[in-house]
Amino acid sequence: MQSPSHTDISVDNLPRSIPAFRLIKDELVHVRKLIDEQVADCPDEAWLSRLSGQLSNCGGKMLRPGLLLLSGALFGAVTDKHIRVAAIIEMIHNAALLHDDVIDEGEQRRGGPTVNNLWGNESAVLLGDFLLSKVFEMCADLELEVTGIIAGATVGTCRGELRQVIQRHNWQLSEAEYIEIITEKTAGLFGSCCLLGGLMSGASEDEVCALADFGTNLGIAFQITDDLLDITGDENKAGKTLGRDVDKNKPTLPVIHLLRTVDDGERNAVIDLFSQACSTVGHGEKSQYAVRNRGGNREVLVEMLRTNGSLEYAHNRAQEFVAKAIAALSKLREADAKKALIEAARFAGRCVI
Repeated sequence: MQSPSHTDISVDNLPRSIPAFRLIKDELVHVRKLIDEQVADCPDEAWLSRLSGQLSNCGGKMLRPGLLLLSGALFGAVTDKHIRVAAIIEMIHNAALLHDDVIDEGEQRRGGPTVNNLWGNESAVLLGDFLLSKVFEMCADLELEVTGIIAGATVGTCRGELRQVIQRHNWQLSEAEYIEIITEKTAGLFGSCCLLGGLMSGASEDEVCALADFGTNLGIAFQITDDLLDITGDENKAGKTLGRDVDKNKPTLPVIHLLRTVDDGERNAVIDLFSQACSTVGHGEKSQYAVRNRGGNREVLVEMLRTNGSLEYAHNRAQEFVAKAIAALSKLREADAKKALIEAARFAGRCVI
């Protein structure tokens, strides 16, 4: 498989699922082109070309680069530096997804097979490491303030992921602890994207703080919604492997709410459902019995979550954080970019329950 030619990159090849990004569609084309140039930097390595080609073919919504570019556009023209930093952020995100798919045994991502599914865990991990090494190279000529923000956000993402792994099977995890974890794991990078966009456009300290607040709250809403999708979503529509939080015994917000609202007997039943899912679909097992049993357990769990109002509760909490994100922009100047940020926030918080 050959990496796509740069001449194939156009607005029409970019994801259309975030309407708010129409304002920066041309800039996103340049971000995607820069990423493709970086991952196709070793033409003599056939195996790397195949892997990077798969990465290019599975391009996502470009949510984080889009937020960075819109935040920059709010205060002036989008520059080459914005494009470069947006590409860096997306490459960090893609590296994290490659590693996540290994950890969670994901088989589908962005509507296609994962790299680990096609070429094994070793290739997926090494491709993620390669992306991160290219990020280091791309950061070399950026200002220390910018690289410091990028580094801090990346460390926070990894720390949040580690905290979530450590908290597997912890059925005492509180909602506040869950919010702390997803703030580090997901929302911190969202906040940093918005902060960087404004910072590189010369926004004031108060304006940069407002953008960071917007991005952080949006990131929390996004992760709550994503966790809901993992429980209730359709894999064909989502384009990725779902149900892994259940399989891996990760307490997410709907389950945390359920466990604190039911009586002891029902609480034990919920925990048993998680244990059964983990034992029947562990270590890559693919038997028909395992798949059938997993589906049955998930259906029972979803019904309990729905009956006890836990899905609705998590959805409402996500909407509260969307509202906080939008409120953070209230003191910023009115502009098309601001309207687009608000539209993106509402899009990211959507989830059908």
